[in-house]
Amino acid sequence: MSRRSGILEFAVLGLLRESPMHGYELRKRLNTSLGVFRAFSYGTLYPCLKTLVANGWLIEESGSVSDDAGAAPLTGRRAKIVYRLTPEGKEHFEELLSQTGPDVYEDEHFAARFAFFGQTSRDVRMRVLEGRRSRLEERLEKMRASLARTRERLDDYTLELQRHGMESVEREVRWLNELIESERAGRDLSGSTADGSAPDSTHGATGGLPRHRDITRPDPSDDTTT
Repeated sequence: MSRRSGILEFAVLGLLRESPMHGYELRKRLNTSLGVFRAFSYGTLYPCLKTLVANGWLIEESGSVSDDAGAAPLTGRRAKIVYRLTPEGKEHFEELLSQTGPDVYEDEHFAARFAFFGQTSRDVRMRVLEGRRSRLEERLEKMRASLARTRERLDDYTLELQRHGMESVEREVRWLNELIESERAGRDLSGSTADGSAPDSTHGATGGLPRHRDITRPDPSDDTTT
């Protein structure tokens, strides 16, 4: 299994843990909630669903779930298939949630894991955040060393591009530092600490999560039709 296929299976199991869905709604949720899957097609999703069904982690049911208003009408047999997580699928997803190996710290996998932090235990969240921060700090050190070696040979535009990349990594490291600080303080998403007290005023209405000014919003031009 490729790394990207594994991430997709993880995300599908996580979304279906929330509620049963058909393929159209799953693709829409993956596109809008998890930007890492913005470019994938039904030709990628349905083989993944079939694999999860074959493994006993999902079941197919005849039925329908409500579409968003204005959604394109569904035709054919696929519109009648609803995918539901089995008890074995839920157990498998929980096992995946508990994993904190090196792959979890990579760009695409981290984005998918972070999207399901609300279903992840605090100690696992901490290990993932700290691992991601360590990975980015290593990347930042290599970028700085490379820039120092090649600065004199780069034109202004290439140099600016490299600086932009470094600044992006530095911003994410600062964001991770804030998240880790919140987790260590025991603040949850409601803003309460483990003992039920109110959060520090610096986090305001965002609760345990620090304000992140670089959150990527869904692209309104994204085409979710087949």
